[in-house]
Amino acid sequence: MNQMSGIDLFAGAGGMSLGAELSGIKVKYAVEIDTYAAETYRTNHPNTQIINRDIKRINYKDLSDIEGDVVLFGGPPCQGFSTSNQRTRNRNNKKNWLFQEFVRLAGELNPKWIVFENVKGIMDTEHGFFESRIREEFEKIGYTCTVIKPCAAEYGVPQKRTRFFLFGSKDGRIPKMHSNESKTVTVKDALEDLPSLLNGSSEDVLPYPKEAKSEYARMLRAGRFECSGHLVSTNAPFVIERYKHIPQGGNWTDIPDELMKNYTDKSRCHTGIYKRLKEDEPAMTVGNYRKSMIIHPWEDRGLSVREAARLQSFPDSYKFCGSIGFQQQQVGNAVPPLLAKAAFDAILKAESIGSSDEPTL
Repeated sequence: MNQMSGIDLFAGAGGMSLGAELSGIKVKYAVEIDTYAAETYRTNHPNTQIINRDIKRINYKDLSDIEGDVVLFGGPPCQGFSTSNQRTRNRNNKKNWLFQEFVRLAGELNPKWIVFENVKGIMDTEHGFFESRIREEFEKIGYTCTVIKPCAAEYGVPQKRTRFFLFGSKDGRIPKMHSNESKTVTVKDALEDLPSLLNGSSEDVLPYPKEAKSEYARMLRAGRFECSGHLVSTNAPFVIERYKHIPQGGNWTDIPDELMKNYTDKSRCHTGIYKRLKEDEPAMTVGNYRKSMIIHPWEDRGLSVREAARLQSFPDSYKFCGSIGFQQQQVGNAVPPLLAKAAFDAILKAESIGSSDEPTL
């Protein structure tokens, strides 16, 4: 099998590219409009040409000097498809139509494979309109399409994050993602060896305070003695006081009413608000974890950038750029690299055996 090359659209901080590289795919180009996300990508993927421009200003000539088989992949902005966003989760959200730029470039570049990634909420947004439209447009330009809805926790990621993957192949091959549910990684496995921090901690680089006990932590440390990202948002004292009342697995419902008086109607809080992680199972979805007030399992504070990155399966060598807010956004928006690796492994296996079996959903 020939070396496969990749092009990453809507690349963000590079989670999908890292997964592709872990599978042995050489990522030639990445397109990302956000300046700080592009800086993070460039820092961690020095051999990939990052194009920091609006995708609408990109054409095939910017991406065309690639030899061999190509996989075009990426995930357009997903906030408009998220079930937590009911205000603009519709056809009127212009960002929900950015998938057309992906389709346009696929038509111009004619890659052998495409991998279109997004939140699972895309499947029922507008009663399935967008999922059907995206699939139809890829099929019109010659792709055999398969949809898989993998949960990251089944692929070695300490997080219950279910995603939408649409695979498209030019020759009709169908990839199958093979999970490994017997190797569940817990929050404790992911975080136990990291430094104890305070609310508002701002010392970026710190040494590890103890040896890694889990195979997962040892893998992400890769023999390092220190790592970056030990940055924690500063919460007001009354917020920290709320945290103290929430047990592992609990949420805002555990906070005494007298501490929630600034809420007009406490009962209308989202179930994911003020959620404390449980150490003995994978985390819930780590998206906008600062806004959601996700709480550390043992300490009364929010998650650090590094802790969130651990829950996303980024290695400790991965450095995030920009202010703490930009870093938090980059981590929360990313595709878990180990989940992405499983997707690309499925493509490479299909390439090697020419599988025509039905996918496991």
